[in-house]
Amino acid sequence: MPALLTEPLTKHLLIAMPSLQDPNFSRTVTLICEHSKDGAMGIVINQPTSMSVEELFDREEIENASADTSNTHLVFAGGPVQINRGFILHDSDRAWESTHIIDNDLKLTTSEDILIDIATGKGPKNSIVALGYAGWGAGQLEQELADNAWLTVPYEAKIVFDTPVEKRWETAANKLGIDLHLISNEAGHA
Repeated sequence: MPALLTEPLTKHLLIAMPSLQDPNFSRTVTLICEHSKDGAMGIVINQPTSMSVEELFDREEIENASADTSNTHLVFAGGPVQINRGFILHDSDRAWESTHIIDNDLKLTTSEDILIDIATGKGPKNSIVALGYAGWGAGQLEQELADNAWLTVPYEAKIVFDTPVEKRWETAANKLGIDLHLISNEAGHA
């Protein structure tokens, strides 16, 4: 098993290498919400589903959704774990009932009260609504990094909330000066 990273990857983006063929993670960018010696969890930020946020409001029977909210945004497939549970990645200073503080400017909320606030126009300025999350056991992410499955780059709000979904994978890698289309699918170790 590889040695633990000297710095946790909390609030970093994991960029899937072109050789990563797992359908849950191929060409994905995952924001790591928590990383410790016990494992890691994150939200995939570039795999939209066909469900709109407005449909999610209907499914959850959230009433009084304002017409001026971003109801046309799609719900994301946040990862293969607990795919029926909602996770809202957001940038608000406010905390809701079940808010995990990733950092001062980034939070993850799992309680329905934030969905109600989003529906009525009282939610955070920027958010990603996801079903499910990505999880790694102790040492698993470190092993995948050693196996060249991922690149990492520090969090940048612009990539997560402002970059078009279809460009997030390439944009995140470009922060490292890497063109993912020029990387070989074969990896080696010297």
